Amino acid sequence: MSTESGHRLEPHTADTRVRAWAPTREQCIAEAVAALVESFAQLRPGGEPGEPAEFDVLPGPPDELLIAVLDEIIYLIDTTGKVPSSAQVMADDGGLRVLLELAGRDRIEVIGPVPKAVTLHGLEFSGDERGWSCRVILDV
Repeated sequence: MSTESGHRLEPHTADTRVRAWAPTREQCIAEAVAALVESFAQLRPGGEPGEPAEFDVLPGPPDELLIAVLDEIIYLIDTTGKVPSSAQVMADDGGLRVLLELAGRDRIEVIGPVPKAVTLHGLEFSGDERGWSCRVILDV
């Protein structure tokens, strides 16, 4: 299994596409969260410590877990104006538990349009003995 984790933004007409990869399903989802944030914001160092937040995702197939996490992140950004500066995703009885640190407005520099939704079109999420990877299009 690969020990490499990462993410990147890929060109896509009118929307934003993120790609993430990691040794485990949970780490791959955390990388996708980081890519989502980097698609529209840069976090400034310093400022107030991040505010903790957490949520659970009900059991389901891997692609549904990924969508549920990203949808919840978009909802949190929309309703609180805060952005995850870190995300830890853990398996929890078939579902997921997501622990976040949310950065306040004093640490966020908006550099692009904030995603409004995760699209099902072009969604990819799979894993094998080498690790997990995903590709997601974000509607902006």
